[in-house]
Amino acid sequence: MTSGLEPRPRPLLAAANALARNAGPPSVTRLRADDRRMTRALGPLVLGRGAAVADLSDRWIPVRGGQIRVRLYQPAAGGIRPLLVFFHGGGYCLGEVETRDNRCRDLAAGVDCLVASVDYRLAPENAYPTAVEDGYAALSWLVDHADELGIDPDRVAVGGESAGANLATVAALMARDRGGPVLVFQVLDVPWTDLTLSQPSVHELGTGYLLTRAELELFAGQYLGDPRKAGEGYASPLLAADLSGLPPALVTTAEFDPLRDEGAAYARRLTEAGVPVQRQHLTGHIHESFAFTRLLPSAREHHRVCVTALSGAFRKGVG
Repeated sequence: MTSGLEPRPRPLLAAANALARNAGPPSVTRLRADDRRMTRALGPLVLGRGAAVADLSDRWIPVRGGQIRVRLYQPAAGGIRPLLVFFHGGGYCLGEVETRDNRCRDLAAGVDCLVASVDYRLAPENAYPTAVEDGYAALSWLVDHADELGIDPDRVAVGGESAGANLATVAALMARDRGGPVLVFQVLDVPWTDLTLSQPSVHELGTGYLLTRAELELFAGQYLGDPRKAGEGYASPLLAADLSGLPPALVTTAEFDPLRDEGAAYARRLTEAGVPVQRQHLTGHIHESFAFTRLLPSAREHHRVCVTALSGAFRKGVG
């Protein structure tokens, strides 16, 4: 175990590594069960409870081939507020809106914005590009219904974590390419931006740090179906031909994260394309621990940085 890790998550990491060694090769079925079990058992220990909000409601919105749920967090009654469209992580195969309920509550209350958490359809049952199309459809529907929902359409941002950060920045790409909603910001926490798995940290940190290379290979294969699609810009935004014209971004990376290098590379490419980027690198953290706000002061500071960045972007608006 690397000595530079934050000390408090080390027992959790050691236990998870021991379980993984005994469980054999990963499968979506097992990882879904593990994810639900860990969320129930460990969530109260490492995650904050989430702030109180005035209203929480679900909307079902039409997408190609069906409908998806979007959960709305309203921090206080009345008024017109900016909107954050949020995408949970889980390798495109795991997770649901309940998984990140606490984060959405805290962002809604901290920023004083409406948060819309998108329950996009998961792989392998719904392969690429279903999730990215769901994400863009949700963004477009929310902005189209801004008057009904109390949203300021000139103050809309996207954000997400890991695979969800991929979906967030791809939604921004689609909005640019399709003449969709104009966005003022994107919050990209430990983003997965290169599904070719070719970045050095995937190999350097691919075992022993909770998220493994074997899991990334499984997730990418289940999501893409055809590995040749990994080179498409809407699958791997790091490989997109043109990143100009995207909204300013906050990009967070973690020191002991297999996705560390592609997050840093994506931030560099955005900067090279003329997109303002704020970088935050979490020393001593693994992929998941940026969210351990109950356990780690540095995770609480990360949340404060997100709130400050979003609040500033919403104050500026489109104009």
